[in-house]
Amino acid sequence: MASRMLSGGALSLIIFSSSIAPSFAGGLERGGYNIDLLFDTSRVTMESSATYVKPERKLKNVVDTDTSNTNPLANPPTWGGGDLNYRPHTAEDTPGYWIPRVGIKVGVTDAVDCLADYSQPWGAHDDPGLNWAGANQNIETKVESDNYALTCSYKFDAGPGQLRLIGGGFYQEVGGFKERLVQDFTGTGLPFSGVGRLELSDNGWGWRTGVAYEIPEYAIRTSLVYNSVVELSNLTGTIDLTNLGPMFTKYDVSGSATMPDSLEWKWQTGIAPDWLAFGGVKWTAWSKLQVLTFSPAVVTPLTPPTTLDLIYRDGWTVTGGVGHKFNDQWSGAVSLTWDRGTSQGYGIQTDVWTVAAGVAYAPQENLELRLAGVLGLWTGGESGAVTYNGQVYGGDASYSFDDDLVAAVSTSLKVKF
Repeated sequence: MASRMLSGGALSLIIFSSSIAPSFAGGLERGGYNIDLLFDTSRVTMESSATYVKPERKLKNVVDTDTSNTNPLANPPTWGGGDLNYRPHTAEDTPGYWIPRVGIKVGVTDAVDCLADYSQPWGAHDDPGLNWAGANQNIETKVESDNYALTCSYKFDAGPGQLRLIGGGFYQEVGGFKERLVQDFTGTGLPFSGVGRLELSDNGWGWRTGVAYEIPEYAIRTSLVYNSVVELSNLTGTIDLTNLGPMFTKYDVSGSATMPDSLEWKWQTGIAPDWLAFGGVKWTAWSKLQVLTFSPAVVTPLTPPTTLDLIYRDGWTVTGGVGHKFNDQWSGAVSLTWDRGTSQGYGIQTDVWTVAAGVAYAPQENLELRLAGVLGLWTGGESGAVTYNGQVYGGDASYSFDDDLVAAVSTSLKVKF
């Protein structure tokens, strides 16, 4: 029979250790959604964490597959950017990034708990730079998000344990930019970089609902939580083509996007005194992001629309692990996670296998410090032209990539009252 003492440090560490592994998930996943602090047994608990992620995606065998020059006045117009195959055929694509999270949980009554938190669920940063053969596809792309959420639960006795009903809402801000080489002016003597830039931003609301069942005596908990889509129906920004010459301008564009909904099942159970097993399965509807079109109010040859080509499939994340409480101050946990890649022949989002491990130190009853790390394998693949709804995307450049390493380190501080 599992000891009730597992509800302290070991359970807290398992939540921490398992939650940093999805930092590598496909699509635009960064911190994702996490409401595990809602289950903390203290009346008031404050927690802050910071995770640094370092993916190592290296592109090779890069070929500029659309070598036509850009001529918007041609019939039909061409936007190939020129022949870049004289440039390097390799590139370092993915810089490191930080994921912050801050939350406070309050036990409003013996039956009602509420969690207010800030997180950055979505994000991406590809930065291969200007000096590579695929610069007509991407120089730098960056997506950032801010999420402010309030989630509450109501629990009541049911059989040998307690049933918890969960509900809440969140407000989300999403923005970013993409730069690519629209025309190569190298060697022409013209004072233009040829770089075009798209900038976008919007905000929206979402909601969550779920259910959990807990038997504290055996350290058992299982939960199922659904997070809704966030409709970015007024995604607005600008396209800047002024670096192509005096006839071009910077102009407003608009479009829309749907940030994905998700469904996550988590479980944990005591398996021996001071030992606990845990795991989970998460589905994320990244297939809602395919080809995003952004157009000006009036389309002309010199103010064309543009697209963000993602062409994702749904993501799946599966996690399993064990935790152990060594004594009243120290506990540890390890986990294994598989993330299914969301790319479908275009892009770099392939399968990721990661191992996470961490330790928690509680020098006193109301204070806990945690440190966890992740090391994983990002599987290889290739990117090139694909057909979606009868149109070809990714025909501007092709490349391949080998298996790469991914790593992360995360720290957390929890204070209880």
